[in-house]
Amino acid sequence: MMTASLPQGQLPAARQGLLLRLGVALYRHPGLQLALLLALPLLWFVLVYLGSLCTLLAQSVFTFDDFTMSVSRDLTLDNYRQLLSPANLDVVLRTLGMASLVSLAAAVLAFPLAYYMVRYARGWQKGFFYVAVMLPMWASYIVKVYAWTVLLAKGGIVYWAYQALGLQGIVDWLMTLPLLGGNSLTTSNLGRFTVFTYIWLPFMILPIQAALERVPANLLQASSDLGASGAQTFRHVILPLAFPGVVAGSIFTFSLTLGDYIIPQLIGPSGLFIGSMVYTMQGSIGNMPLAAAFTVVPVCIIGLYLLGARTLGAFDAL
Repeated sequence: MMTASLPQGQLPAARQGLLLRLGVALYRHPGLQLALLLALPLLWFVLVYLGSLCTLLAQSVFTFDDFTMSVSRDLTLDNYRQLLSPANLDVVLRTLGMASLVSLAAAVLAFPLAYYMVRYARGWQKGFFYVAVMLPMWASYIVKVYAWTVLLAKGGIVYWAYQALGLQGIVDWLMTLPLLGGNSLTTSNLGRFTVFTYIWLPFMILPIQAALERVPANLLQASSDLGASGAQTFRHVILPLAFPGVVAGSIFTFSLTLGDYIIPQLIGPSGLFIGSMVYTMQGSIGNMPLAAAFTVVPVCIIGLYLLGARTLGAFDAL
């Protein structure tokens, strides 16, 4: 029995014609080319990220039975009403306050270092600073936090440094303040604030450094030629142009602090943060609806924060 076969060279020619027509179609329709390029990432984004987010929002209106410890699909808004109770509202405000303070402190510490890296560091110095900023990010997050529990404990290196500098009296006084103090730095809000700032500081340095790299040097020279002092140049030229980088860095420091649940468990006084509250509700109690409602809070806060950051041009500094 004979089988039909294409003449030699005909199949490659057919493929070549198909590829040619496809290339012409992509050339004439740039949107089609972009759609093919983004199809797989967008599919992943829609199915995994948005799908998970919609599932979370749906669970936040389910009902949790305290007696049977079970979740039913009866729709209710009681979970969101519980967020307005004094205890839960205190958790939200405590987390929001810490995230804001950490972002502010990180910006104050990061700006001089980033400015030195851009304007003064040359050769091996620039490489050294880049490695010094990036190196802590290579270490395990858990290891760094546990290391800080030892560093901040009484008898640790931080207390030794305070004593060597003659600051022991000031530290003891700070430990007596209601909002900052505790039995030691390990169990104080000051220690928790210190660890948060250290952990997220590189995420503030790099966007500010990128923003400062875009500041033209001739603008600084022109400001000096016009008689502006160093402070005036910083206030009217450098800071306005680099401020989007500060906002971009604060997106990371603010959001990461807002959702963290490990540092509040290991360092600082008792008192839940949003992340640890979600972990407790979901893991220990099994109250998924209330945990989902708590999760909606940082999602909304970060959404509003990103809108404000976009208005300030922060995305251009990323």
